[in-house]
Amino acid sequence: MKQSKHNIAIFDTFKTRKDRFTGEAKRQRGIIAHLAIEQSPEFRTRTSIAHVIAKKHGILWQNIYSGIFRDLDEALIPSGVIREGGRLPLRRGPRALQLEGVPFYELTETGLLVASSIEEIGEERVKILERYLELLPVKNSTESTIITGLLLLINTAPRFAFKVVNEYIYAYSNGLIDNITPLDVDKLRTVISEQIGIEKELVEAFIRMENDERQIVRNFLSEIG
Repeated sequence: MKQSKHNIAIFDTFKTRKDRFTGEAKRQRGIIAHLAIEQSPEFRTRTSIAHVIAKKHGILWQNIYSGIFRDLDEALIPSGVIREGGRLPLRRGPRALQLEGVPFYELTETGLLVASSIEEIGEERVKILERYLELLPVKNSTESTIITGLLLLINTAPRFAFKVVNEYIYAYSNGLIDNITPLDVDKLRTVISEQIGIEKELVEAFIRMENDERQIVRNFLSEIG
C-alpha cells in the first residue's frame, strides 16, 4: 500500500499527456531545484521560493504561494526531502513573526538524492549525485561494486546512470519503498532489476562477441541512434 508520507509528486504527469508534468509536479521540482542551487538562507524562504518559481513560469508569485506552502508542509517536509534550516529575524511585520522569525529551508540527505533526478538543475545534478555517492559509507563488497559502478557510469553513460537512480527515487515517491537514504543496495536491486533487463542483455551479448560482430553492433546503433 502506498504510504501517505511519501506523497511527493515530482514524477506526476497528466493522464492524457504523459509527457507533461502536472502543476504540482512542476512546483515541487522547482522547489527542490531551487534549494539544491541557492546557498543564501534569505532566498530560501517560502516567499522567495514563490518569487523564483513564479518568475520562471511568468505568473504572479501570489498565485503560487499557497501551492508552495502546501507542497512544503504536506509533502516535501513530511516525506523527509526538505527540512527547516533555521529562521531569519524580521524587523517589520506582526510582532509574533518578529519574535519567531521567518523559516528558511534546506534539502536533507534524502532531498539531495532526489535532487539528482531533477533535470531542471542541469549539469549541477551530476555533481550532486557524485558528492552523495562519494560520501556513502561502504559496508561490503556488493555496495562497493554498486557505488563504484554508478560513479563510473555517471561520466561514461550518464543517461543510463540516471535511469537507475531515477527508478529508485520514483519507487520512493510512490511509496513502494520506505526510504532511499542511505542508498540501499537490496532495495535498488529490487526496483531496478526488471527495468535494466534490455541493457544487461546487450552488454552481456556484446562481451561475448568477436571484434567484427561488435563492429556490426556499433554500426547498427550508430545508424538507428
